This record gives sequence, structure tokens and C-alpha cells, in this order.
Amino acid sequence: MKKFALLNLLVLLSLVLAACAPAAPAGPKVKMGVLIPETGALAEFGAGFRQSTDLAAKQFEEAGFPIELVYADTETSAMPAVEAARTLVDVEKVQVLIGAAASGVTIPIAESVAIPSGVPQISNASTSPLITVLPADEGKDYLFRTCFSDALQGIIAGKLAAEQGYKTASVIWVNNPYGEGLAENFKAAFEYRGGTVLEMVPHDEAVAPTYVSELKKAMEGEPDVLFCISYPGHATVYLKEFIEAGYNETTDLLFCDGTKSAEMPAEIGPEYLAGFYGTAPGSAVGAAHDAFATAFEEEYGELPPLPFMDTIYDGVVAAALAAAACDAKGMDITPTCIRDHLREVAKPPGETIIPGSENFKKALDLLKKGEAINYEGAAGSVDFDEAGDVITPVEIWMYTETEPYIESVSMEAEIPER
Repeated sequence: MKKFALLNLLVLLSLVLAACAPAAPAGPKVKMGVLIPETGALAEFGAGFRQSTDLAAKQFEEAGFPIELVYADTETSAMPAVEAARTLVDVEKVQVLIGAAASGVTIPIAESVAIPSGVPQISNASTSPLITVLPADEGKDYLFRTCFSDALQGIIAGKLAAEQGYKTASVIWVNNPYGEGLAENFKAAFEYRGGTVLEMVPHDEAVAPTYVSELKKAMEGEPDVLFCISYPGHATVYLKEFIEAGYNETTDLLFCDGTKSAEMPAEIGPEYLAGFYGTAPGSAVGAAHDAFATAFEEEYGELPPLPFMDTIYDGVVAAALAAAACDAKGMDITPTCIRDHLREVAKPPGETIIPGSENFKKALDLLKKGEAINYEGAAGSVDFDEAGDVITPVEIWMYTETEPYIESVSMEAEIPER
């Protein structure tokens, strides 16, 4: 009898302890593959991208909708990036892809992996105009981006060059869809305003040990300004050679999002770059961007002055809210369901949602009630159009001699037609 009594007591005690124990954390609702450039010509941006996406995941965890992020290095190169994306889709079974950065990487991933597999892909930094009309995505609707098209950046860069009083320009550009698209749109905008483009000189996507021949070609005719459409890995090399050859004595420099770097001035000498302007995706001024910046600074410290950190955050948030919309309707969270709800969670007249765990919790509650939401992103509106594009402001920025070597000058929200 004593043995039975003791056994009953132990069973009762275990039941009490089990009842008092905290509930096991819920598993992730959605699994995302995040393609970032940890190595290669865009490696400088990789760490910031990871911090931004981790921040979004943390906030959704706090809001009660956990997500899982699986990272892969694109190496800023098409072939390894495609293989990495294939592993994320086929092995990790992710329901959405975030990234990549370079257009010359995003497009092959879309054509070879995302679209054939029926997995939505949201790039945060691929600005090539080709993405808007990519033949492989016609009628499929799997490719999105949270950054603008270079059809817009090229116009502002050409306008900026003309406003600086430059009459002639040459362009050195990375030979991929990003470089080609931005170069052509700059040329059209600059020449529309009376300027003359003397040379358009491409260079390989792989970082080379020297660019002497490309520079020699670009500098024929002594242009007033050299527009640098590359990545930090390339530009650090050729700008050193530009200075060593004395080209800086007759020709100014103009930069873009790809050559907006906090590390490059330290490598080259900030005094050689200070005072020269550039363009990049801008962030809408207001509560949404402030909420993102404040949360980032609380988690990691000062927000670096680098492009596309806010847009990659917005990509994760949009995908998570789309997944939550599926879940709220009792639908399976499949890649196709996420795709079909990306526009629904980020458009008027739904109730405005801005970054932050409390705001995401509010969004989840509204979705459960069947009410509409409109996510306004850290970088601006995330109103995806029919092509999966968004429109964000264009920033005009300038290199300075003191850290962090980059200063925002203005935001261009109104973009001319040409």
C-alpha cells in the first residue's frame, strides 16, 4: 500500500510540475532563405543586412509570430548564388527568398530557382530596370523588390551631374544588368540636359587586380566627371589608380548606391573623395523610418550610413505579414499563398502599420479579425505594383573627410520623367 501511495504521490507531483512549467516556445510559422553578400565585391554590406533581418525576426518573435531565417552567402557572384538558393529551396524548404543584392545575382536566381520552383523572391538591392520586365517572370509574379529601379536613380544622377555644371562625363560600370541599366539611364538623363557622355567603359563583375586599361579608355577626352557604377571591391582598386595617375587633377567623381561605402574612403584617403556627390535609395522621412532606426540603434548601436539595410528589413516584414495573412485565414502558409498576399498587407486603405514589435502585434490582431493592414516600411512605401516594384525616394549624399565619411544631403521624392 505504501508503494502505491508513494507512486500516486509522484504521479500527482509530476502533473503539478508540468502544469506549472512554462509552455514550450511555438515553432516558426514561416521559413525564409536570406541571400546576402558575405564575401565578394559587396561584402561590406553583408553584416548590416544580417543585422537588419535579425532585427525583424526578433520583433516578430516578440509579437507572437516566430519566423526562421536561414542565411546563405551569394559571394556576389551568380553561379555560387544560384547553388546557394537551390539549397535553400530544395533542402531547407524555405517558403520565400529574401535577396539578393546584386542584380546580376538576383536575376539568375529568379530565372533558375525561384520562378521554376514557385517560390517568391524579394530583392532588397537589385535596381536593374530589367527586373521590371523580366521575361521569365511574365505571368508568374514571383519576383519582387523593396528598392527602386535604376530608371529612377539614373535620372536623378544625370540631373545631379548637370546641376553641378558638368558638360562632359564618362562612365565606368560593372558589366551586369545593374551597371548597364544605371549607365544607360544616366546617359539619357545627362544628355537630355545638354551634357555629353564621352565614354561608357564596362569592367568584369569579378574584382580585378588592376583597371588601368579601363581607366585609360574612360579618361580619353578629359571628362569633367567620372561616374563610378561599381561595387566597393572594384572601386577601391580603380580609384587608387585614378589618383596615382593624376586623373583627379582634371576630373571630378560621381558615385551611386554601389559605390556608397564607409570603408572605401579609409582605404583610399578620405581627402580624395570628400566633397563629391552620389545617389542611392533614400528613406522616407517620418515615423516608420524613425521606428526602424531607433530599434536598430537599441539592438546594435548607431545605424551605418549604408544603403539597403532598411529595404532588406522591409522585405522580411512584408513576407512575414503575408504569411500571417495566410495563417489568419486558416490557409496553409505556402510559397504561393505568401506571394498572393504580399500586396494585400501593404496597400491603402488598410490600417497603417510601421516597424516595431508592438506594431506587428497590432497587425497580427487586425489580420485575425479580418481587417486590412497597410505596412509602411522603413525605406518608404511597400506598395508593390503589377511588376513587383515599389517607388522610394532617391537620396543625394556626399563623401566627407570625417567618419563615417558619408553625409546625406537631400531626398528627391519627385522624380522627373526623364
